[in-house]
Amino acid sequence: MLLDGRKTADTLNEALKVKVEQLTKKPKLEIILIGNDEASKSYVKGKLNTASNLGMEVHINYLDEAIDQVSVEALIQKLNTDKDVHGILLQLPIPKHLDSDHLISLIDYKKDVDGFHTMNQGLLFQKKDGIRPATPLGIMMLLDFYNIPIEGKHVVIIGRSQIVGAPLSKMFLDRNATVTITHSKTKNLPSITKQADILVAAIGKPKFVTKDMVKVGAVVIDVGINRVDKKLVGDVDFEHVEPIASYITPVPKGVGPMTICALAHNLYALYLKQEKE
Repeated sequence: MLLDGRKTADTLNEALKVKVEQLTKKPKLEIILIGNDEASKSYVKGKLNTASNLGMEVHINYLDEAIDQVSVEALIQKLNTDKDVHGILLQLPIPKHLDSDHLISLIDYKKDVDGFHTMNQGLLFQKKDGIRPATPLGIMMLLDFYNIPIEGKHVVIIGRSQIVGAPLSKMFLDRNATVTITHSKTKNLPSITKQADILVAAIGKPKFVTKDMVKVGAVVIDVGINRVDKKLVGDVDFEHVEPIASYITPVPKGVGPMTICALAHNLYALYLKQEKE
């Protein structure tokens, strides 16, 4: 059965829209987009459309690819102190001459809609209230929408990035799953992935997960977005894995829409916290 991220996001966003309409002012998101990366432009457009449909305000700061580090830092500091701004998002990737880790660290963690700031990552790993990274949060929201049990299940994650694999593993642990993280140095990978009740592929290699790596009846979450012959494909060989999986996310219209949905929910949460202060 398909885990339809687009349908799920639409349903969850409709409920959020009702809440936003009751607010005294619009939650505002500032997006920093550096350069002309086509994928980044597409992602930003999706975020803009979703937020606008929800009655939120989004402003995109288009910066030249050659911009210097100091100028980006100054913009972030300006947005940090603007009380009308509730969320700040630095669209990744950014040009290599810029220090993305430092720029993310400069964003006020109370406006960190992506959940990438060290403070929010620390709050996650200490199981305290904070903003969770959008893709892992979106995955958890999708599983919950379909009432897929997590407690007691064996979750295998392929990929250990700070954006998806590492934070997602903690979120599953907090829901009482047993978690195994695998990566490029893991030996006998198929023998491990075949044990998974829930298998998450987040490595950026097209169709890497094949049928022989998946247990019959497993729930398969495909985080990958790869362009092959002008078509988007995931990290999972969908055509051959789908028949044996109990649930599987498509690419596109799977995890992608849920990431944007989670961002909108994060912005709403940030707004509520800031308005209370």
